[in-house]
Amino acid sequence: MGEFLQVVSYQEAIARLKGKLKPPGEEQCPLIQCRGRVLSRAIVSPEDMPGFNRSSVDGYAVNANDSFGASESLPAFFQCIGEVAMGEVPAFSLNTGACAWIPTGGMLPAGSDAAVMVEYTEKLGEDTILVYRPVSPGENVMRRGEDISSGEELFAAGHMLRPQDIGLLASLGISCVPVYQAYSIGIISSGDEIIPIEVAPRPGQVRDVNSYSLAAAVEEKGHKARIYPLVRDNAAELKAMVETSLAQNDITLMSGGSSVGIADLTLDVLLSFAGAELLFHGLAVKPGKPTLGVSIEDKLVIGLPGHPVSALMMFNVISHQLFPRRKDFYINARLTQNIASQPGRDDFVPVCLSEAAGQWEACPLLGKSGLMSILSRADGYVHINAVEQGLKGGEICRVYPF
Repeated sequence: MGEFLQVVSYQEAIARLKGKLKPPGEEQCPLIQCRGRVLSRAIVSPEDMPGFNRSSVDGYAVNANDSFGASESLPAFFQCIGEVAMGEVPAFSLNTGACAWIPTGGMLPAGSDAAVMVEYTEKLGEDTILVYRPVSPGENVMRRGEDISSGEELFAAGHMLRPQDIGLLASLGISCVPVYQAYSIGIISSGDEIIPIEVAPRPGQVRDVNSYSLAAAVEEKGHKARIYPLVRDNAAELKAMVETSLAQNDITLMSGGSSVGIADLTLDVLLSFAGAELLFHGLAVKPGKPTLGVSIEDKLVIGLPGHPVSALMMFNVISHQLFPRRKDFYINARLTQNIASQPGRDDFVPVCLSEAAGQWEACPLLGKSGLMSILSRADGYVHINAVEQGLKGGEICRVYPF
């Protein structure tokens, strides 16, 4: 087994996983179900927005030239010839000296090119309007295509859709968009000491944390999680469960059998499958050194550490690079204190974010590596490259949100 204990770099491990991960398929997703999905192709606008010249204020549609020179002491006189109804095309046009009442969002009638706010007007009699302030052409008007032009790229491929993006797509009549299909990811926790969360643990036993935390992380990243029953440290049982997961999923996450030990059967079981190829066993990282990767035909199996903190951290770190979901998204923040690290190893340190003087600050959550409470307080992590010897307090660092 000695050959399996030689660690590889984090970057090399990601490259090997990417080389074996089959590309996600594409599907058309109804807009109502698109939040958090990743676009597989760029989206361009099918039309101008707005689709007509519309008023951005309540007031009167006018020809701007007719208001030239208007003031409090010498207002301009207009004849109001009608009202613009919301959602309708005006059936009239404005001649010199004419105006029409127009609500916010109303379509400008022909012959008008500006809108005067009602606050700068006064009604005199039945149809005479006094204007006390001049307007320039286009003032208080949103012109056709001013927001978005037909054919303009809205979002590039790889963009993760947010609620505001969905609102924009809806405003343009786009009801379905092309997105990457979600990966199906099976989750297997193993170990004689692991018990269901509903059971009170006896001394030496621990509840099954990984199945739940990993499933939540998978779903949060837009993929489909499938939790399998707990498996004892038994090769036959473990192989049967892995075989089931391989048949039902694109990726299988395993936790509990990646550290060297008598009861750790994960690697032996995985390599017993036909077509199995060991990608790596051991990473030069902290946490997560015993992480392993195996490809079995066109499926991936990632063996994560049994410890819940290490397992969840490593899944977040790997998935950030592996899946097409805002890969380059990070927050610049000022580090509040020094973080020491060991050269030759990539460190991933959880941090919590706060805002001070208009700038994000990242506070490292240091302590015993096994404390789940530390990870529950974290907003993300900072990555210390293997060539660095830590980060200095006060410097700007990249925080990758969970």
